Amino acid sequence: MDTATVPSVPKFSVSTNALIIGFFSVVSRILGLLRDRLLASHFGAGDVLDAYYAAFKLPDFIFNIFILGALSSAFIPVFIEARKHQGESMAWQITNTVLNFLLLVMSILCLLSIIFAPLFVPVLTPGFSLAKQALTINLTRLMMVAIIFLAVSNLFGAVLNSYKRFIAYGLAPVLYNIGIILGLFILVPFFGPSGLAGGVLLGAILHTACQLPTIRRLGWRWGLKFFLADYYFQKIIRLMIPRTLGLAVYSINQLVITYFASLLASGSLAAFVLATNLQSFPINVFGVSLAIAVFPIFSESFANNKKQELIEHLANSLKRVLFFTIPLSVLFLVLRAQVVRIILGSGNFDWGDTINTANVFAFLSLSLVAESLLPLIARAFYAQHDTKTPVMVSILSVFLNLTLATFLIKPLGISGLAIAYVSSTIINFLILTYLLSKRLSYMNAKSIVNSGWQMLQASLLAGMVCYGILHLLAPLVDMHSFAGIFIQGVSAGLAGLLTYLFVAHKLKIQEVCFVKKYLNLILAKLKLA
Repeated sequence: MDTATVPSVPKFSVSTNALIIGFFSVVSRILGLLRDRLLASHFGAGDVLDAYYAAFKLPDFIFNIFILGALSSAFIPVFIEARKHQGESMAWQITNTVLNFLLLVMSILCLLSIIFAPLFVPVLTPGFSLAKQALTINLTRLMMVAIIFLAVSNLFGAVLNSYKRFIAYGLAPVLYNIGIILGLFILVPFFGPSGLAGGVLLGAILHTACQLPTIRRLGWRWGLKFFLADYYFQKIIRLMIPRTLGLAVYSINQLVITYFASLLASGSLAAFVLATNLQSFPINVFGVSLAIAVFPIFSESFANNKKQELIEHLANSLKRVLFFTIPLSVLFLVLRAQVVRIILGSGNFDWGDTINTANVFAFLSLSLVAESLLPLIARAFYAQHDTKTPVMVSILSVFLNLTLATFLIKPLGISGLAIAYVSSTIINFLILTYLLSKRLSYMNAKSIVNSGWQMLQASLLAGMVCYGILHLLAPLVDMHSFAGIFIQGVSAGLAGLLTYLFVAHKLKIQEVCFVKKYLNLILAKLKLA
């Protein structure tokens, strides 16, 4: 292919790329929260949602191991290397080889999973009734087809990521959530709970379709060819294997939670997943979006042997994530019941469901910072072509989660599961950060710690103000109505955020300037529009 026909890579900064991804991530997560609210309102935290979330586990297990993270972490550095040294035609040849390989493997795994789902589901959910297991099996089989489309879509996304084309990449999860919501409104009335799985399939198709035009404009054309002996393809596979093992460990972690939750009261798994989805909003918006944006930069810095440049990008990214997630962690802890009730509390999602979900959400807020930083830390390893170290640490984390859950579930119930998960996550983060800091000459650790300490001080003061406003307004509003809880929660939350920003400004935290800069940029673009 004539490289002159290939569109050039846009020269956006890391922050601009993160802003683009962050914008779509916010939209996607808002739709995700709307999706959860609709599901909770329609079904409540009961048997149907338990079965629905349990049905994701086998498709997620396969998808997480072979595609999510493993593919991008291995594919992007090698794709960039091949394009740099061998040109565009070799890069597209690698893309088609990986694509065809994925289609073959995913199709086989999908067929096997559909056949053996009746054996897998009862082992995973021993506490479910036979009827509940039957529903889980049916939903699992339908959802398995979706992972074929998501495998293709994630490869397309990895290519777009390599070219720093983030608009279609960011739009894909938005359409995925729209597909699930459409399934709830259009398919569920005709097919019952099975329509939920149909919505997942529709979302996966939309996820793929929205990225196809952009990757074709870049020059990709599909060809039914396998170059399995190619050096670059084999390098991708070698890099994927350790990461695949690491994601297998992560997926086992999720299976452990599902197993123990199935032994608890009806709705326990739904409450845990709904709380996790609430926590994942800031993780995706601030942690994952920035990690995605800087990963090509990390890879290029390592490929060009610019270690100091890699350290600077990593340190700045870590501080930006800390700036947003430390105060949110504190405010979520204070406002846990209000957040859950405002976002999920309607219809069949009653106060009992609210309390169970809020209890889990409180514990999960303690690991918000660690979980938001982990994507950055992990990608710093992947950029250096090291996918082994995170695996070993993840194995330790899962073992700890399993051990703690075994001892804590009986006396503490669902809260015990949350404590086990949070503890293992924080230890995973601490060990991985320590190992990376040694490798990268402690990666400006003093600057990161000093900034983090200032942010923590501002956050604690914000939390105290939030707590005070919360209790000040409680007797002044109707705490049994949505309007009263909304006024109380939003007022206290805004007071806390304004306090944080004011104190951060007075402490001259550098990231305040970063926020001001991009708020001004957004306002300027809105005026031009």
